[in-house]
Amino acid sequence: MDLYGRRQEQAALDRVLDGARQGSGAVMMLWGEPGIGKTALLAYVAESAAADFTVLRCRGTRLESELAFAALHELLWPVAERISTLPRPQAKALNGALGMSGDVADRFLIGVAALTLVGELAGKRPVVIIADDAQWLDEPSAQCLAFVARRLRAEPVVMLLTGHDDPVEGPWEKLAAMEVRGLDDDNARLLARAVAPHADEAMIRRTVRAAAGNPLALQELPTSEAAGDLSAYPLGDDQISVGPRLRRSFHARIERLSAPARTALLLAAADDRSDRDTVRQAGGVLGLDAAAWEEALHSGLLATGSGGRIRFRHPLMGAVVYDVAPPVDRQAVHRALASVLSGEHAGELRPWHLAAAVEAAGGTDEEVARLLEESARRSWARGGCATAARALRRAARLSPATDDAVRRLSYGARAAWEAGQVDVARGMLERAEGMSSVGTVAELSEGLRGLIEFAHGDLSIACRRLIRDMERVADAGQAFQLGSMALRAAWAAGHGELQREALERLERRLPRENFPNADLLPLLRQWWTQDLSGGADDRDRAVAPGAEVLSRLSGTSWFLMPPAPVAIAWGIESALEEALRGEIDRLRPTDQVTALTQTLAETAALDIARGSWTSAAANALEGLQVGEEIGDDHLASQCRTCLGWLAAARGEEPAVADHAARVFEVSVPRSVRALSAAAQWTLGMSALFAGRAHQALDHLVRLTEDGHHAAHPTIAVLAAPDTAEAALQAGRRATAEEQARLLRGWAERTDAAWAVSATHLVHALLASGADAEKQFRLALDVPGARSRPFNHARTRLLYGEWLRRAGRRTDARNQLAEAAEIFRRLDAAPLLARTRAEQELTGQHPRRDSVPARDTAAVLTPQELRVARLAARGLTNREIGSQLLISPRTVGHHLANVFPKLGIVSRADLGRIDFGDGSHPIG
Repeated sequence: MDLYGRRQEQAALDRVLDGARQGSGAVMMLWGEPGIGKTALLAYVAESAAADFTVLRCRGTRLESELAFAALHELLWPVAERISTLPRPQAKALNGALGMSGDVADRFLIGVAALTLVGELAGKRPVVIIADDAQWLDEPSAQCLAFVARRLRAEPVVMLLTGHDDPVEGPWEKLAAMEVRGLDDDNARLLARAVAPHADEAMIRRTVRAAAGNPLALQELPTSEAAGDLSAYPLGDDQISVGPRLRRSFHARIERLSAPARTALLLAAADDRSDRDTVRQAGGVLGLDAAAWEEALHSGLLATGSGGRIRFRHPLMGAVVYDVAPPVDRQAVHRALASVLSGEHAGELRPWHLAAAVEAAGGTDEEVARLLEESARRSWARGGCATAARALRRAARLSPATDDAVRRLSYGARAAWEAGQVDVARGMLERAEGMSSVGTVAELSEGLRGLIEFAHGDLSIACRRLIRDMERVADAGQAFQLGSMALRAAWAAGHGELQREALERLERRLPRENFPNADLLPLLRQWWTQDLSGGADDRDRAVAPGAEVLSRLSGTSWFLMPPAPVAIAWGIESALEEALRGEIDRLRPTDQVTALTQTLAETAALDIARGSWTSAAANALEGLQVGEEIGDDHLASQCRTCLGWLAAARGEEPAVADHAARVFEVSVPRSVRALSAAAQWTLGMSALFAGRAHQALDHLVRLTEDGHHAAHPTIAVLAAPDTAEAALQAGRRATAEEQARLLRGWAERTDAAWAVSATHLVHALLASGADAEKQFRLALDVPGARSRPFNHARTRLLYGEWLRRAGRRTDARNQLAEAAEIFRRLDAAPLLARTRAEQELTGQHPRRDSVPARDTAAVLTPQELRVARLAARGLTNREIGSQLLISPRTVGHHLANVFPKLGIVSRADLGRIDFGDGSHPIG
């Protein structure tokens, strides 16, 4: 295809195609003003790729932007028969999204299914995905394509999109972009001359000046009877805007047509799907004859595409036709289109046409609003939450009765929230509250105000709103859930007084033993009581729940479960982990990808505590990815704190600083002190392990400093052993004694093995002589202390240092050797180096060998380890890809790296590999 002045752009696109031919994927957004030539470049790519690529195409339209997954349906329709070959949950999700079944789907699984389908197509030949006018794609399709786009690096797949604006935000942000600019004067002159070979030189010069390099303008202006107006603009004038010039040209062309021909054009613009049969039948309803269509087709605005489809030569032309039409004409054509619609999408499109007709008349209509609401529910069930929100918002505008409008806005806000459109959800709630009472909206939206504030706002405000809504909703079970989330919000905010208030009001609100899980209220009081130094009385009342109780909670709502730091502080991480594993096993065969990933991410802190650091990193990385995908800032920050903790223990100081900075950026303005405190802890750990005790103490004392953004009692007690060690190294004995008292109070209250052991350790550091050794031995001998290997190794290191200073070198070597082995296995580089230095001071010369090749936790990357574990369970590449949100080909790529690293040759060998965490593979 010969394009004027586009050699540079064509060369760039050729390189992208060549990369795919070599097995390397790429995504690019072509952006620029309307008419600049983006679609022509896509046509060039499609023609260039036709011989050896599978080419999938779709185009965004204004009408179908209201129809969930319309663009995805168009894109995948040529390969729809391949959907049945996908894993059953993926096939169900994609069929449900495309309206080919009634299945309800998780929006992430829809993306995974599309990724798997494209990956399998790419296994046979490279694939080109083309999405023109991406700014008009329906939002569920756009989200799905963006999901796929971010995972194409290892696939021979090219995705090209076009849009009017630089993709600096929205689903296409961070993708490679290429601006398509105007033609230079020489090429503009060549194009203008080719379009109007008989025009004189003055007209060509004026056209080039007015068009400003826009190819559509260069083609339209010289052939338009309105082009004579160009003489009004002398050659020396400043360059004028193309948009208004083209609009005037198109408008003038429309005005010269007869009224029936203008109606024919308006039908084509209002349908926006290029469906010839539909617009012809609607034209019959409006009394249009063949002459009207003939005149419209010869206007120069329409073209006939493949299959006889009627389309505008450029979307801008259809937009002008629609914009300049009188409202009464718009109303008539939309009603005509609604009356003749048929086929699979008729039930979804008819309400939109009827709504447009009502809006053109400036009225309301309950029947149309009801049809929109029904359409929204169908879209929601198919995973099109964004489309559902838009339909419900429009239905509310058309509702004659205020109560109906409020209900639709409240439900629509919930749909927008589930689609990740936080600002849209807030706006709909505000409108609903302006029309009704806050309590009514809270009940209809199921306390959405507080949930939004919990996930994206200030946690103290979230807690108060959740308490308010808890007291207003009628259902006791719903009140219990809102109250539980209020407690969690107050805990995360580190707001003890608010937490006590939430507990008291929750207990007053709920009738005794008259709702599901009422018997768990005492357990909630135990977890969420902020006082950490209750002493023996609290210990007598405290009962550590088992996995059975926690499993009950996990099956109800995730926010009824204790957060990982609370479980770790109480020493019930094993029970929580068992409950979460049950939840993971329950979710695996389902299509609830988001819930599965969030559950896996929750296990990261538990994996850290039990020494499964590679698993922790893999789960935290996956949670971070999903958190960023769905806009869950708290989930993303939670995962960053885990990654920062691991980086601190492994001596990766730049990574610690980066993760902490990102957490502070999000959490400090929102008063999420639990996360800010966790990040502060990682900074203190990092400095402590690097030998900078004073700096470490400066970070760690903030955890108990009233009013500090990182002050949090749970994190403070977990970090107390670090704070005490830093204080003693910095010569601040009084501070270490404070930490000893804090730990002793918590140990007496909970009897948690780690807390008892840590109390003895800090007392050992404070003591001397025989008393110090007694405390070291007590710390090591606490039943269950070994279940936290990193803490146990640190105790042995400190004991070994004490023994060496006491001149007991042989005893010191025994302690240091065991500490060194654990640090080596965990890859805890700073403490391993410190231990080896101590060993040398005892006269021992430890081997400074590399990690053994069979140590999978160190040899494999986090993602490789996750793939290997799932493969060891017998899952196929497609099933593994579904869980890890990657394509089956990428799974195969990881396994190809895993086998030589582990010295094995087949998947069967994976079942015999020790994955270094003492448990069966969990993914």
